[in-house]
Order: sequence, then C-alpha cells, then structure tokens
Amino acid sequence: MSRLRNWCCAIACLMTFTVSAKEMHVVTTVHPLSLIVQELVADVGTSETLLPAGSSPHDYALRPSDVEKVNKADLVIWVGPELESFLTKLLGDKKNAIALTAQSEITLREYEEAHAEHGEHDAHGHHHHGTDPHLWLGPDQAIEAAKVITTALIDADPLNRAQYEANLSRFTTSVHETVLKLKQQLQPLQHKGYYVFHDAYGYFEETFGLNNLGHFTVSPDRRPGAKTLIQIRKTLKESQVQCIFREPQFSPAVINSVIHGSDITIGTLDPMATDIAMEQGGYVLFLQELGRSFTECLK
Repeated sequence: MSRLRNWCCAIACLMTFTVSAKEMHVVTTVHPLSLIVQELVADVGTSETLLPAGSSPHDYALRPSDVEKVNKADLVIWVGPELESFLTKLLGDKKNAIALTAQSEITLREYEEAHAEHGEHDAHGHHHHGTDPHLWLGPDQAIEAAKVITTALIDADPLNRAQYEANLSRFTTSVHETVLKLKQQLQPLQHKGYYVFHDAYGYFEETFGLNNLGHFTVSPDRRPGAKTLIQIRKTLKESQVQCIFREPQFSPAVINSVIHGSDITIGTLDPMATDIAMEQGGYVLFLQELGRSFTECLK
C-alpha cells in the first residue's frame, strides 16, 4: 500500500511538473506595456514586444513575422483599437487577447472631458475625441492594468497563482513609492508652462498637476500645417512657455522652426520608453525618467 501511495505521489508530481514546465509567453504591442508585463511574469513566464524599439504604434505596418508571434503567444496584451488600429482585424476574435481600453477596471481618460476641465489645449483646429489610449503614462492606470493582466495570467496558469500575486504586489508597491517621490519632486514646477509634441501625456500630467499649455499635433502622424504653426508661434510669444518637449521618434524640425530666435528651452519626452531596459524595475525607471525630463526643462 505504501509503495502504491509513493508511486501515485510520483505520478502526481510528474504531472504537476509537466503542466507547469511550459512557461507562459506573453506578447505585448508596445515597449512600455512590456515593462509592466515582464514584472508580472517574473520567474514564471516571458514577455516579448511586438513593435520594434523606436517605432510608433500610430503608423505601424504589420509584418508576417508579427502575425506569427501573435499566433504563438499564450496571451496578447494590447492597448486597443484607439492606439494599435492595425491589430483590430487580427485580434478582434482572439480569446487570449486583452484590449486594455475595453476593461471596466481601468480608469480611462476621455479627451473631450480633459479639454473641458483644463481649457481647450488644441486651439489650432485639431481636436481629439474619445478615449486617450496612452494609459501606461498614468501610474494609477498602470496598476489597474497590471491587476487585469494578473487575473488573466492566473486564469491561464492557475498553478502559478501565488507567484503572479506576489509579482503584482511588488510592482504595485514600487509604483506607489515612486509616485510619492515624484509628487514631491514635481510639485514646485506645477505653475510652469510648457508645450508637448503630441497630446499623449494627459495621464501623467493629471497625476502630478503639471501645466501643459498646448501641443503641436493631436497625433504624431499628422504634421501640423502652416496655419497651425503660425498660431503656435503667436501663442508662444504671448504665453509663459518655459519649455517645449520633442519626442525621439519624430523629427524635431517642426519644433526648431517654431522656436527659432526665442530663448525657450527644448526638452525630450519619450512616451515609448525606448532606452529603458527590459528588467525588474523598468516601469518605475520609466516614470522616474519622465519626471527627470520635466524637472530638467522646467526648473
């Protein structure tokens, strides 16, 4: 009887090992989401980014190799059709694909609401409508998204529930601690005005009470026209604009032409976290880098 019990235990252990031996493989669309996901799958899975470093989801063209990656993934995390419209057809009916903008647990920002609260940011003939998809730029939204993703991971891989929950707890704590420090760091700069290249930073700006006076374009794949640039140049002269932020994914020529002859400082904001490595603490480092960029340009 004892021998039979030992044999059954050995079979059970072997079955458990077999089930858990295959790591969960998660594909995320953009690098900042991968920074979040790779913390949630630490020690039990892997995370891969679909878009190459430095590319923009606003105008990306899907390749056959991308389709293959998506089809092989255990779980696919994307922001949603508001950002990666090129994936709508491919992911529309996939049960293992999570569109974050479709999750009721995530507090999303509506562009029209934001403009009504803070004044019309884009006074140059371009208007945003609907959901702001840049949710990874909001620490609260990042934590909410992490909870949604963790639930999906546990549903797909229940044997590793304890590890997923521990990873989520560690991630949440580190983000909360970072936000507290950044609020202290950025609070003295809240009255200083600036322009951004495109309207992507609302979640971050609302978290830290920053004073965005406007943007060059509502979408980076839409170059502002001559009339818009003339109006921006006029606004810059009339407003207390201390800094203009460019983005490394796009040519600074438009910004340089507008500030020519002025003493406005140019800073850089990278919403795609291009230079942040895929390692533990990567998302927190991303938030810290954004804080540093605002501090250096506005101080």
